[in-house]
Amino acid sequence: MDPILVIAIIAAYFVLLLIISYVTSRGDDSDSDTFFTANRQSPWYLVAFGMIGASLSGVTFISIPGEVGSTGFGYFQVVLGYMLGYLVIGTVLLPLYYRLNLISIYGYLEQRFGFWSYKTGAFYFMISRIIGSAFRLFLVANVLQLAVFDAWNMPFWVTVLVTIVLIWLYTFKSGIKTIVFTDTMQTACMLLAVGVSIFLISRELNMGFGGLVQSIQESANSKVFFFENWNSGNHFFKQFWAGAFIAIVMTGLDQDMMQKNLTCRSLGDAQKNMFWFSLVLLIANLVFLCLGALLYIYAGEKGIAIPERTDNLYPMLALNYFPAVAGILFLLGIVAAAYSSADSALTALTTSFCVDFLNFRKRPAAGKKKIRTMVHIGFSIMLFVVILAFNALNDKSVISQLFKAAGFTYGPLLGLFAFGLFTRRQITDLWAPFICFLTPVLSFALDYNSEWLLGGFKFGFFILLVNGLLTFIGLWLISKPAKDLGAALTWYDRKG
Repeated sequence: MDPILVIAIIAAYFVLLLIISYVTSRGDDSDSDTFFTANRQSPWYLVAFGMIGASLSGVTFISIPGEVGSTGFGYFQVVLGYMLGYLVIGTVLLPLYYRLNLISIYGYLEQRFGFWSYKTGAFYFMISRIIGSAFRLFLVANVLQLAVFDAWNMPFWVTVLVTIVLIWLYTFKSGIKTIVFTDTMQTACMLLAVGVSIFLISRELNMGFGGLVQSIQESANSKVFFFENWNSGNHFFKQFWAGAFIAIVMTGLDQDMMQKNLTCRSLGDAQKNMFWFSLVLLIANLVFLCLGALLYIYAGEKGIAIPERTDNLYPMLALNYFPAVAGILFLLGIVAAAYSSADSALTALTTSFCVDFLNFRKRPAAGKKKIRTMVHIGFSIMLFVVILAFNALNDKSVISQLFKAAGFTYGPLLGLFAFGLFTRRQITDLWAPFICFLTPVLSFALDYNSEWLLGGFKFGFFILLVNGLLTFIGLWLISKPAKDLGAALTWYDRKG
């Protein structure tokens, strides 16, 4: 693909993002309420649609279609579990957050347990998001580097620097208020890329809609449910329950995702957003899986060799075999998928640090904007440095393990919130950081050695539940009964 054409398209895309930023920030005074909460005026339907893009990252955009070749539609078992998780978020967590009028959701931990639990929860969120967002941007920057910028002899660090500066430019003024609208556009780009790819495959294979559905159903890769082997990480019950808890921790206990929900005008709007978002996400994931099956069918019909790394299948076909429009939309789709995750993560990191560590709610208004801007710049630099560190490692297996390790930090969040909501016990707050440090280490070691320790048993995504359970047990051991925890701090008191 012509590098000049690609650069022109990406430049036009970012110009559009900057225009959206200008329009959404016009007329506001860029105060903290605007940046952190969008003054709680976001239309719920825009939030719901935009959250799709933040949930389906660049990793998902590439990996789900490729993974169909090895696990079929097994990932849909996880997606079905998501639905249960989103139900819990909408009926348990959102009412709690709105009732406590939270900006950072980790403020709940301070009210329920105390200072150290609060800081521990916020710290783990920031570690997870920094590593996760840097990993996603690193993968996309690599694709752009190989597809375009190597031909211009542009160093990798310049590619990364330009992309992060662009993100900073359209988020620094109005923060989450802008993100709600840019995520909507980026979700549309991503879904358009997938839809056009499916259309072009159907045209190339001379199939109508019915023929596509039949081909997918008859494909060897279309199996959805796996009940045969309990030891397998792909077993239905492991995948389903893991999906439910993944949704709870990576959406309901994640400042990035919840900050969007908390910009809605009311709890009712936020709940409508969550329920419609879950339905659209279910359909979107199914479409991604169908695309994956069709990519394998297309490669088989055309005699194209499947790459050793299945993540490369969609990029390879879109950029080298499909018509040019598919390649263009693929690049737009992967850029949109990556940046819809990264831009909101940058805003959420800034929000969490300002509220959870700099205590913005109790600071005088004077100087807050300048401090917030410096924090925003600081996290931008941090992402830049971490991405370059990944590139310097030059070992994909090590980088993938780092990304996986970051996911273990959600276990302590799950344990902290579950203990707070479903017990009336009070912990010894000073010990909370120790418990929350120990349990991810134990979980990681157990997961790494599970096959020989447990006779071939693989946890898969199920390790998240083990991590959360270990944290819950650890918190129980450092707790004692408490008579008065304050209204609305436990599930029992949710109606107050």
